[in-house]
Amino acid sequence: MKRSVALIFVALFLSVTAVRAQQSVAAAVDTITVEELKAKLAKNEPVLILDVRSAEGFANSTTTVKGSMHFKVRHLKSRLPYPPFKDLPRDREIVTYCACPKDESSIAAAQILQASGFKRVRVLQGGWTEWLKANGPVQPRART
Repeated sequence: MKRSVALIFVALFLSVTAVRAQQSVAAAVDTITVEELKAKLAKNEPVLILDVRSAEGFANSTTTVKGSMHFKVRHLKSRLPYPPFKDLPRDREIVTYCACPKDESSIAAAQILQASGFKRVRVLQGGWTEWLKANGPVQPRART
């Protein structure tokens, strides 16, 4: 009985520790609101917008954020030596977005980009869902 209680305690402790670690990692990534990104687009400010929605989510959508490009998060690191990333200045602003409930894919993509030397990477708060709610500008999805 004591052993069972001890194992439950250890499992609970590890779970809480893992959640806190994930929260601190996510906190290291800057965010941008939908309204801020809309303003940047309206002013034609140079910003690279990365759609990192799942392949299924992307395929089931007819539109994307205006000016965005779709990349799978799991392939992002291997794509960095190629355009558009190859010659992109490391201080260029990059915004990532997804359709995850807590922006998980956007955060993962932002962390990959930061680890590769990009200095101005931000996650779109609320991602695709918030963009649509705010009537942000969209473009037809590129056919793959």
